[in-house]
Amino acid sequence: MDTRSWIDQVIKQDQIDKYLINGKDFINENEIHNKLNTNKDCSKEKVRAILDKSLAVERLSFDETATLLNVTDEDMWEEMYEVAAEVKRRVYDNRIVFFAPLYCGNLCVNSCRYCGFRKENAGEERKVLTAEEIRRETDYILSQGHKRVIVVYGEHPKTDAKYIAESMKTVYDVKKKSRSGKNSYIRRINVNAAPMSIEDLKMLKEVGIGTYQVFQETYHKDTYKTVHPKGLKANYRWRLYSLHRAMDAGIDDVAIGALFGLYDWRFEVMGLLYHADDLEKQFGIGPHTISFPRLTPASGSELSIASKYLVNNKDFKKLVTVLRLAVPYTGLIITARENPEVRDEVVKVGCTQLDASTKIGIGAYDKAAHNEKEDKQQFTIGDNRTLDQVVNKLAEMGKITSFCTAGYRCGRTGDKIMNLLETGTEGKFCKLNAVLTFREYLDDYATEETKKIGEELIKKEFEEINNMEFYKNNKLLSVINDYYKRISEGERDLYV
Repeated sequence: MDTRSWIDQVIKQDQIDKYLINGKDFINENEIHNKLNTNKDCSKEKVRAILDKSLAVERLSFDETATLLNVTDEDMWEEMYEVAAEVKRRVYDNRIVFFAPLYCGNLCVNSCRYCGFRKENAGEERKVLTAEEIRRETDYILSQGHKRVIVVYGEHPKTDAKYIAESMKTVYDVKKKSRSGKNSYIRRINVNAAPMSIEDLKMLKEVGIGTYQVFQETYHKDTYKTVHPKGLKANYRWRLYSLHRAMDAGIDDVAIGALFGLYDWRFEVMGLLYHADDLEKQFGIGPHTISFPRLTPASGSELSIASKYLVNNKDFKKLVTVLRLAVPYTGLIITARENPEVRDEVVKVGCTQLDASTKIGIGAYDKAAHNEKEDKQQFTIGDNRTLDQVVNKLAEMGKITSFCTAGYRCGRTGDKIMNLLETGTEGKFCKLNAVLTFREYLDDYATEETKKIGEELIKKEFEEINNMEFYKNNKLLSVINDYYKRISEGERDLYV
């Protein structure tokens, strides 16, 4: 099938129309601007009342979020940073989940002005990985100690849903011996791919998709039209309702995001909140995670370095803080686009997931394994630290690395995990599983320096676990001690 014919048959208009209200979608730009313009009473009393709501793990209203976005008092922002950190601790404890991106293809029919993948970029070396190449990429990722990946694809008929499904099967099939001689494998695959029909999404559900991630990029419609002039991605609503279709297909973990730097960052934060709100209204479940990548220089893209909306580090920390406060039970992902200093700082205000040892070229992990030069990339990577280096740094900060995927295999997904997160219960299960998977990492992959600091951190974790009534009341202390002993003796993949 040629590209034009493929484009013509992809969009299912009836799968958009079913969610429109009087022909309109849920992003009301006038309302968003009005809330940002009218909620400027940022007295300390009012802001602190809003912060108390966040501490109770309740999602903030649009007006409350707009109020926080309008705060100008830097002392008040310092309080907000502290509260955001406390909210994260109450919901997720001190754990940070890790993943690695795996880029499987960069062929694309779209013309996004900020992206190195866009079809007009003649400088991009185009490739779609074969099954054998995917195995080699996965092999390298496993050698670093990762247990979860997010597979990434351009939008093109050669990387359609069938290809994605087959590539996922390939990743799941790879096994690699760790230092301890035990088989290591990817336990969860998340997918970052183009919007799909319900039928195609059901195909991915069958092969074990984890979280389905689609970023709207910008919620501002005129800007969206300007930066997406041609291609499937030019259809704003097909993309806007991609995660609604995922829910219809039975995929109950979905992830939203915006590319900060295309339009005003305050508007985009509100857009993300409106998106989360509509998912909750329609399905009773908000997004599993929210991402907030910033524009970084991309191959052949002038916009990526010249946009008038580029977000500075100070405002970046603020927008992440407001997101943590506005949706306190939702995971927040900060990627290796950011440099180490920014990531280490922003983790403090509520991020829950990071990538590390990141390569985003097509076939780049295998090239790294053979010390070959990497091809041009979709965008610029700011943090080139290895997984071990980032794990070490986080341990110094008192944060434990988690490779846990237990919740997904125990059925704690969708509305089930959201209810557990809102009550703080999920974080308590995850604390135990973080300790177990961290022990695996220390024995199988960590350097001696990281192992030493990691074991000190585990001691502190056990001190907390042994003193928490939740574990005593639910008879989990004997379970965690038994599992920890068995993992220390070589058993793997035990979880509660």
